[in-house]
Amino acid sequence: MNDSDPSNPCFSAQRRRVLLGMGAAGVALAGSSLSGPALAATGKAAQVTAAPSSDKTHERHAFHGQHQSGIVTPRPAAGMLVSFDVLASDRAELERLLRTLDQRIKFLMAGGPVQQVDPKLPPLDSGILGPVVTPDNLTITVSVGASLFDERFDLAAAKPKRLIRMVGFPNDALEPDNCHGDLSLQFCSNTADTNIHALRDIVKNLPDLLLVRWKQEGSVPPQAPAKPGEAAQSARNFLGFRDGSANPDSNDRTAMQQIVWVQPGSDEPAWAAHGSYQAVRIIRNFVERWDRTPLQEQQSIIGRVKASGAPMDGQQEHQVPDYRKDPHGQLTKLDAHIRLANPRTAQTQRNLILRRPFNYSNGVNKNGQLDMGLLFICYQADLEQGFIAVQTRLNGEPLEEYLKPVGGGYFFALPGVTGDQDFIGRGLLEATRTHTTA
Repeated sequence: MNDSDPSNPCFSAQRRRVLLGMGAAGVALAGSSLSGPALAATGKAAQVTAAPSSDKTHERHAFHGQHQSGIVTPRPAAGMLVSFDVLASDRAELERLLRTLDQRIKFLMAGGPVQQVDPKLPPLDSGILGPVVTPDNLTITVSVGASLFDERFDLAAAKPKRLIRMVGFPNDALEPDNCHGDLSLQFCSNTADTNIHALRDIVKNLPDLLLVRWKQEGSVPPQAPAKPGEAAQSARNFLGFRDGSANPDSNDRTAMQQIVWVQPGSDEPAWAAHGSYQAVRIIRNFVERWDRTPLQEQQSIIGRVKASGAPMDGQQEHQVPDYRKDPHGQLTKLDAHIRLANPRTAQTQRNLILRRPFNYSNGVNKNGQLDMGLLFICYQADLEQGFIAVQTRLNGEPLEEYLKPVGGGYFFALPGVTGDQDFIGRGLLEATRTHTTA
């Protein structure tokens, strides 16, 4: 008798267990004429090679705006940071690079049909999204590194005041091949394939002007919708803790102006207004060691309850810890990660940053250990008062035993493109045009 035969008692018992485990929604599905984990729109069971379905593929963000998208924009499930060396040899080629980036990003974010060419010629598109490119919630954020302001393009006079080459902190083991760059592109979308499609499009259209230096992909695990009256929960990182619980409110425009965006009239070059400093770190997690660490020690190191994400003196994730009532670190250790990162004093309010991290998994190292961790990305109006100050406070923290930063860089996210007559990076070029021709 076959186990899949409904007359088999084993089948009946198994079916009862499945129904009991599915809950009310599962029972309703199982009671229909067809049951299974995935049903096609036709009501038939899906085939093994059928593509997963989504109603999110036509989500899109506006390309034009005072600020670039992908910074305070809600973080989707798939992220990727790619750093490039710029191959342009003069300002004319640099402008061609920026104008081409502008055109391609505008199309990729909006989506649309791909122009067909003579089959004897290479196609204009990789085709991995099909003949019609779907926007799929894509954002592409363009930032520039300190090395772009060398002697090649005579941009030194317009260099953002606090933009420097990333230097190592005491616990770093930075790999040169995974650090720095003239230009970075941050890709964010609903699916990893959309990011890869966009990267390949840009590489195809700029082969003589851009060379990939390093790339890191990442993801964010989707969460179940919040229950009525409850705040949305932050996603978990590969240490199993919620990441971003104390992030500033990205919908608070006043807060974002203070924390994220360079303001007009500041000591930064005038063209940099409405841009932001981007700090990127590839942080490997020693997950095998972490998984052998007692729960109470994990929570003590982080400063939060692992299951709920609540601070040690709270009940819910987004509660604000009150360190004034715990001056000696009886509940939250004085060297706990969250307490060092944000001591919550009047003086350290100027050190706030906006985090936009993704988990990454790069396979297995030669020693058989899992190569996974955090693609840390954050934005701030002042790199020195933001990430650098926070990381300096974290130097020597107990968490360092379980992680090792291996790559990344500092960049400046360019201001947004305000209209069809504008293009990404135009302000930077114009700010140095008089200097160049004087």
